Amino acid sequence: MDVAANLENINSKIKQACEKSNREPEEITVIGVTKYVTIERTEEAIEAGVKNLAENRMEGFLEKYSHFKNDATWHFIGTLQSRKVKEVINQVDYLHSLDRKSLAKEINKRADEPVDCFVQVNVSGEESKHGLAPQDVLPFLHSIEQYEKVRVVGLMTMAPHIEDEERIRGYFRKLAELREDVKNLKSDQAPCKYLSMGMSNDYELAIEEGATHVRIGSSLVGSQI
Repeated sequence: MDVAANLENINSKIKQACEKSNREPEEITVIGVTKYVTIERTEEAIEAGVKNLAENRMEGFLEKYSHFKNDATWHFIGTLQSRKVKEVINQVDYLHSLDRKSLAKEINKRADEPVDCFVQVNVSGEESKHGLAPQDVLPFLHSIEQYEKVRVVGLMTMAPHIEDEERIRGYFRKLAELREDVKNLKSDQAPCKYLSMGMSNDYELAIEEGATHVRIGSSLVGSQI
């Protein structure tokens, strides 16, 4: 299917998920994850109305950004090495993978303007996933308070690829509860309004549990190289 048809289907499912959870579809930002697709397919996504694009590797990000710089809001969703920060940070609108103080320090050093960041949280505790343990998030936020160019606008997580929907919901719910703990800090540096959670296989559940940003790749643009 073409991207426009895929997007229509996704928006329909978002609407249904919002109805179930007494939310409005306007609260949800669909981020098109283009890491596995061509420049041409990415252009198709933009033409279909996808306004937010994400990459998880620096090289892919810079390639897509060079082609479509002013056509989208740009999200970096992969692990960012501190030594690579200077190469991308002033092109990124949102970073979804802040998970250590050394990265915050480098962002603060290299960014021209404050950068909107999501703190990555490993809610499921899987060893294969990056991110802070839930209990480490509040201490981490205190540890980066001096970095005025790091603005924590939300939390991000990835649920495991499992069949058990209730377990998946539990991970998303945990992140939503953690966001409330952060909001209660009433920190100007960490307003933490957003929840980046949910991908092609579980975005409807994520929305029902409070997601504001869903990162959708294969269901939207496919997975061809």
